[in-house]
Amino acid sequence: ILASIFSLIIYWLIRDRYRVRNLSGKHVFITGCDTGLGNSLAKWLDRRGFRVIAACATEKGGQELQSCSSPSLKTVNLNLADSNSIVRALGFVTEETAGKGLFGLVCNAEGTAPVAPTDWLRIEDFHSVLDVNLLGLIEITLKLLPLLKKAEGRVVNLINAKGLMAFVGGGYSLSKWGMEAFSDTLRIEMQHFGVKVSIVEHGFFKAGVVHSDIIEEYLFRLWNGLTPEIRDSYGEKYF
Repeated sequence: ILASIFSLIIYWLIRDRYRVRNLSGKHVFITGCDTGLGNSLAKWLDRRGFRVIAACATEKGGQELQSCSSPSLKTVNLNLADSNSIVRALGFVTEETAGKGLFGLVCNAEGTAPVAPTDWLRIEDFHSVLDVNLLGLIEITLKLLPLLKKAEGRVVNLINAKGLMAFVGGGYSLSKWGMEAFSDTLRIEMQHFGVKVSIVEHGFFKAGVVHSDIIEEYLFRLWNGLTPEIRDSYGEKYF
């Protein structure tokens, strides 16, 4: 038992000392870089010499990121709910990598998700989060797989730990559970090509101020839009 424990410690020490070499020639594409984890990761990898391609949802987000990064960091506008936007981003990444392939794809973008009981919602409320978190993630990954295979790169999907529990209605938990399943399946299939697929189930971060009055206002809007039958079935006390 002691020998096994000692061997495991040696393995972990050796593994953790491994460092990727020649960082300046390795391209990493990150989604959701306007703020939060994606923004911090883009800056961190840029400082270490990676060729970062940061996808931002807004022009302002891209400009602010470029203003505090090195000239080698490039930004591109990306709306994961829009296939045309994904195609444009693919063209930009293909041009930037110039035949070298893509060393890393980090998916981090978050769609907005209404928080309310399921039968208060419309199908459009589910699309607002699934089209970005799940379907958009799948589409951008499929489009970039040829570049990832070429470089024997890796896919890293950042999945909020809230997605591991179904604690509220709507599409948020659905999207996270779907991301887990997609990642696990892709990991098995991509082993043949030397492409690694990882999930980072991160905890809770204060990326911005959450105003309870905004959430309350949204709930009032949903409540007032319900049919009398559904509203009566819940009752004012529940609301």
